[in-house]
Amino acid sequence: MPLPIALFWERRDVSGAEHALLETRAGWYARGTALAAAPVAYACHYELQTDGDGTTARLDVRTEGAGWARGVRLELAAGRWRITGSEQGDLDAALVAAGHARAASPGSEDPDLLYGAFDADLGCSLVTNSLPIRRLGLLTAEPGVSHRLSVAWVRVPSLEVVQADQIYTPLGGNRVRYASETFSADLTCDDEGFVVDYPGLGRRVTPAA
Repeated sequence: MPLPIALFWERRDVSGAEHALLETRAGWYARGTALAAAPVAYACHYELQTDGDGTTARLDVRTEGAGWARGVRLELAAGRWRITGSEQGDLDAALVAAGHARAASPGSEDPDLLYGAFDADLGCSLVTNSLPIRRLGLLTAEPGVSHRLSVAWVRVPSLEVVQADQIYTPLGGNRVRYASETFSADLTCDDEGFVVDYPGLGRRVTPAA
């Protein structure tokens, strides 16, 4: 199915990029690919569907690199998450060879810890930062009023799913401050709530005229 919106970001933290196609008329449907050279070279393919109110309904993710592949599916229904993971090959061998620690298994050991989370956050994707911004209408919300959220955070490339607390604070002028326990950044968005600039992570690239 052809999708009407195309977005492209270049990574700032590592060599890489993200390309996403979206449809936002009835809920939000997106599919995309993110590429990164670290901690090991990988491709991450995802497909996202929200309900009409912007709540995440389903997120399918697949990562792959030399000698390994992993997948995870998150589905939210009646406030509870169903999460299934799969893996092939040996991601740990690739990580250890690159000097990194072994990865946790894809999925979640206890999805009930995610109860009360309405958004999924894919670690390598700037698309998912727009989910709470659009769902809560933060571009037109009162500046300086913080919104504390619980999210289902998908770590990449392991695809481990954990509960994470995040704070989004509208700053006015299409800017929103994102903060977690150890990090904060002031995001710049377009008028639709899609991230244009995420300092330290990525910047949107527009086609040349």
